[in-house]
Amino acid sequence: MEKLKEVVITDSIYCISSDRCKDYLSHALCLEGRCTLIFNEQPFEFKAGDLMIIRKGCLVDDIKASDDFKVKNICISSTFIDLCTPQTNYGMKGQLSLFLNPVMRLNSDQLFVCERDFRWIEYRLNQTHHKFYKELVMNAVQSAILDFFDFHSSINGEDTISTQNASIMNRFLSMLEDGAYRHNREVSYYADALCVTPKYLSEVSKRVSGYAANYWISTYEK
Repeated sequence: MEKLKEVVITDSIYCISSDRCKDYLSHALCLEGRCTLIFNEQPFEFKAGDLMIIRKGCLVDDIKASDDFKVKNICISSTFIDLCTPQTNYGMKGQLSLFLNPVMRLNSDQLFVCERDFRWIEYRLNQTHHKFYKELVMNAVQSAILDFFDFHSSINGEDTISTQNASIMNRFLSMLEDGAYRHNREVSYYADALCVTPKYLSEVSKRVSGYAANYWISTYEK
Protein backbone atom coordinates (compact mmCIF):
# COMPACT_ATOMS: atom_id res chain seq x y z
CA MET A 1 0.00 0.00 0.00
CA GLU A 2 1.19 3.53 -0.79
CA LYS A 3 1.99 5.90 2.05
CA LEU A 4 -0.97 8.07 3.05
CA LYS A 5 -0.92 11.44 1.34
CA GLU A 6 -3.12 12.89 4.11
CA VAL A 7 -0.15 12.96 6.51
CA VAL A 8 3.08 14.69 5.49
CA ILE A 9 6.12 14.91 7.78
CA THR A 10 8.83 17.48 7.09
CA ASP A 11 11.80 19.16 8.79
CA SER A 12 10.63 22.62 7.77
CA ILE A 13 7.85 25.08 8.62
CA TYR A 14 8.24 27.15 5.46
CA CYS A 15 5.75 24.86 3.71
CA ILE A 16 2.96 25.91 6.10
CA SER A 17 1.89 28.86 3.96
CA SER A 18 2.44 27.12 0.61
CA ASP A 19 -0.33 26.09 -1.76
CA ARG A 20 0.69 22.46 -1.21
CA CYS A 21 -0.37 22.60 2.45
CA LYS A 22 -3.29 25.03 2.22
CA ASP A 23 -5.78 22.30 3.20
CA TYR A 24 -3.53 20.82 5.89
CA LEU A 25 -3.17 21.50 9.61
CA SER A 26 0.41 21.99 10.74
CA HIS A 27 1.68 20.51 14.01
CA ALA A 28 5.24 21.75 14.47
CA LEU A 29 7.57 20.86 17.34
CA CYS A 30 10.65 23.04 17.75
CA LEU A 31 13.63 20.85 18.63
CA GLU A 32 16.40 23.46 18.69
CA GLY A 33 16.88 27.18 18.17
CA ARG A 34 14.07 29.63 17.55
CA CYS A 35 12.17 31.49 14.89
CA THR A 36 9.81 34.42 14.64
CA LEU A 37 6.75 34.67 12.42
CA ILE A 38 3.62 36.65 11.80
CA PHE A 39 0.35 34.79 12.30
CA ASN A 40 -3.01 36.48 11.80
CA GLU A 41 -1.13 39.81 11.65
CA GLN A 42 0.38 39.24 15.12
CA PRO A 43 4.07 38.49 15.91
CA PHE A 44 4.99 35.23 17.64
CA GLU A 45 8.17 33.53 18.79
CA PHE A 46 8.55 29.77 18.31
CA LYS A 47 11.48 28.23 20.20
CA ALA A 48 12.87 24.91 21.44
CA GLY A 49 10.29 23.07 23.54
CA ASP A 50 7.30 24.78 21.87
CA LEU A 51 4.46 23.08 20.02
CA MET A 52 2.81 25.19 17.34
CA ILE A 53 -0.50 24.19 15.77
CA ILE A 54 -1.71 26.18 12.77
CA ARG A 55 -5.04 25.55 11.07
CA LYS A 56 -4.89 28.30 8.44
CA GLY A 57 -1.45 28.44 6.87
CA CYS A 58 -2.45 31.39 4.68
CA LEU A 59 -2.28 33.55 7.83
CA VAL A 60 1.44 32.81 8.28
CA ASP A 61 4.01 35.29 7.01
CA ASP A 62 7.57 36.52 7.48
CA ILE A 63 9.16 33.40 9.01
CA LYS A 64 12.70 34.10 10.23
CA ALA A 65 14.69 31.25 11.75
CA SER A 66 17.95 31.16 13.69
CA ASP A 67 20.92 29.28 12.21
CA ASP A 68 20.47 26.45 14.72
CA PHE A 69 16.70 26.14 14.20
CA LYS A 70 15.44 22.55 13.95
CA VAL A 71 11.82 21.49 13.72
CA LYS A 72 9.66 18.45 13.08
CA ASN A 73 6.43 19.33 11.31
CA ILE A 74 3.49 16.96 10.84
CA CYS A 75 0.95 18.29 8.33
CA ILE A 76 -2.40 16.52 8.31
CA SER A 77 -5.22 17.17 5.85
CA SER A 78 -8.35 18.75 7.32
CA THR A 79 -10.50 15.82 6.18
CA PHE A 80 -8.19 13.30 7.89
CA ILE A 81 -8.12 15.43 11.06
CA ASP A 82 -11.92 15.32 11.12
CA LEU A 83 -11.80 11.52 10.97
CA CYS A 84 -9.28 11.33 13.80
CA THR A 85 -10.60 13.99 16.18
CA PRO A 86 -12.23 12.41 19.26
CA GLN A 87 -15.86 13.16 20.02
CA THR A 88 -15.25 15.87 22.60
CA ASN A 89 -16.36 19.48 22.69
CA TYR A 90 -12.95 20.60 23.90
CA GLY A 91 -11.68 20.67 20.32
CA MET A 92 -13.74 23.79 19.64
CA LYS A 93 -12.19 25.71 22.54
CA GLY A 94 -8.73 24.63 21.47
CA GLN A 95 -9.34 25.60 17.86
CA LEU A 96 -10.43 29.11 18.79
CA SER A 97 -7.64 29.61 21.30
CA LEU A 98 -4.98 28.45 18.84
CA PHE A 99 -6.38 30.82 16.25
CA LEU A 100 -5.43 33.65 18.62
CA ASN A 101 -2.11 32.11 19.75
CA PRO A 102 -0.85 28.99 17.93
CA VAL A 103 2.18 28.45 20.19
CA MET A 104 2.14 26.30 23.34
CA ARG A 105 5.13 26.26 25.68
CA LEU A 106 5.50 22.66 26.92
CA ASN A 107 6.96 21.59 30.23
CA SER A 108 9.45 18.71 30.37
CA ASP A 109 6.80 16.00 30.85
CA GLN A 110 4.62 17.37 28.04
CA LEU A 111 7.63 17.63 25.76
CA PHE A 112 8.51 13.99 26.41
CA VAL A 113 4.96 12.91 25.50
CA CYS A 114 4.86 15.16 22.44
CA GLU A 115 8.16 13.84 21.07
CA ARG A 116 6.88 10.30 21.60
CA ASP A 117 3.65 11.11 19.73
CA PHE A 118 5.59 12.55 16.80
CA ARG A 119 7.86 9.49 16.59
CA TRP A 120 4.88 7.13 16.85
CA ILE A 121 2.97 8.85 14.02
CA GLU A 122 6.06 8.71 11.81
CA TYR A 123 6.64 5.05 12.66
CA ARG A 124 3.03 4.08 11.92
CA LEU A 125 3.01 6.15 8.73
CA ASN A 126 5.87 4.03 7.41
CA GLN A 127 4.12 0.70 8.14
CA THR A 128 2.48 0.58 4.73
CA HIS A 129 2.50 -3.24 4.76
CA HIS A 130 0.06 -3.37 7.70
CA LYS A 131 -3.34 -4.81 6.74
CA PHE A 132 -5.10 -2.07 8.68
CA TYR A 133 -2.70 0.69 7.69
CA LYS A 134 -5.09 3.65 7.49
CA GLU A 135 -6.76 2.75 10.80
CA LEU A 136 -3.32 2.35 12.36
CA VAL A 137 -2.28 5.86 11.37
CA MET A 138 -5.66 7.24 12.47
CA ASN A 139 -5.16 5.69 15.90
CA ALA A 140 -1.70 7.26 16.25
CA VAL A 141 -3.00 10.68 15.19
CA GLN A 142 -6.01 10.48 17.52
CA SER A 143 -3.76 9.64 20.46
CA ALA A 144 -1.63 12.69 19.68
CA ILE A 145 -4.69 14.93 19.39
CA LEU A 146 -5.85 13.85 22.84
CA ASP A 147 -2.42 14.70 24.23
CA PHE A 148 -2.54 18.10 22.50
CA PHE A 149 -5.96 18.72 24.09
CA ASP A 150 -4.46 17.81 27.45
CA PHE A 151 -1.49 20.15 26.95
CA HIS A 152 -3.77 22.99 26.00
CA SER A 153 -6.22 22.49 28.88
CA SER A 154 -3.33 22.32 31.37
CA ILE A 155 -1.79 25.52 30.03
CA ASN A 156 -4.97 27.53 29.48
CA GLY A 157 -7.44 26.02 31.96
CA GLU A 158 -10.32 23.71 31.16
CA ASP A 159 -13.84 25.05 30.67
CA THR A 160 -16.89 22.91 30.04
CA ILE A 161 -18.55 23.60 26.69
CA SER A 162 -22.05 22.25 26.09
CA THR A 163 -22.73 20.17 23.00
CA GLN A 164 -25.26 22.75 21.80
CA ASN A 165 -22.85 25.66 22.14
CA ALA A 166 -20.04 23.73 20.47
CA SER A 167 -22.36 22.84 17.58
CA ILE A 168 -23.48 26.46 17.08
CA MET A 169 -19.93 27.78 17.22
CA ASN A 170 -18.65 25.09 14.88
CA ARG A 171 -21.33 25.88 12.29
CA PHE A 172 -20.69 29.61 12.66
CA LEU A 173 -16.95 29.22 12.05
CA SER A 174 -17.59 26.84 9.16
CA MET A 175 -19.62 29.55 7.44
CA LEU A 176 -16.77 32.02 7.96
CA GLU A 177 -14.15 29.56 6.70
CA ASP A 178 -16.29 28.91 3.61
CA GLY A 179 -16.06 32.62 2.80
CA ALA A 180 -19.43 33.97 3.96
CA TYR A 181 -17.65 36.93 5.58
CA ARG A 182 -16.83 38.32 2.13
CA HIS A 183 -20.46 39.30 1.54
CA ASN A 184 -22.06 39.12 4.99
CA ARG A 185 -20.63 41.16 7.84
CA GLU A 186 -23.67 41.40 10.09
CA VAL A 187 -24.13 39.05 13.05
CA SER A 188 -27.83 38.85 12.19
CA TYR A 189 -27.06 37.04 8.91
CA TYR A 190 -25.25 34.21 10.68
CA ALA A 191 -27.79 34.11 13.51
CA ASP A 192 -30.64 33.68 11.01
CA ALA A 193 -28.77 30.86 9.24
CA LEU A 194 -28.22 29.13 12.60
CA CYS A 195 -31.82 29.70 13.74
CA VAL A 196 -30.82 31.73 16.81
CA THR A 197 -31.01 35.41 17.71
CA PRO A 198 -27.98 37.70 17.15
CA LYS A 199 -27.77 38.26 20.90
CA TYR A 200 -27.72 34.53 21.59
CA LEU A 201 -25.04 33.88 18.95
CA SER A 202 -22.83 36.58 20.47
CA GLU A 203 -23.40 35.16 23.96
CA VAL A 204 -22.42 31.68 22.78
CA SER A 205 -19.34 33.04 21.02
CA LYS A 206 -18.34 34.97 24.13
CA ARG A 207 -18.88 31.94 26.37
CA VAL A 208 -16.91 29.57 24.14
CA SER A 209 -14.12 31.81 22.87
CA GLY A 210 -14.06 34.88 25.08
CA TYR A 211 -15.00 37.08 22.14
CA ALA A 212 -18.35 38.18 20.68
CA ALA A 213 -19.46 36.99 17.23
CA ASN A 214 -18.59 40.24 15.46
CA TYR A 215 -14.96 39.80 16.55
CA TRP A 216 -14.67 36.59 14.54
CA ILE A 217 -16.38 38.10 11.52
CA SER A 218 -13.92 41.02 11.46
CA THR A 219 -10.99 38.68 12.15
CA TYR A 220 -11.78 36.56 9.09
CA GLU A 221 -12.10 39.73 7.01
CA LYS A 222 -8.44 40.58 7.58
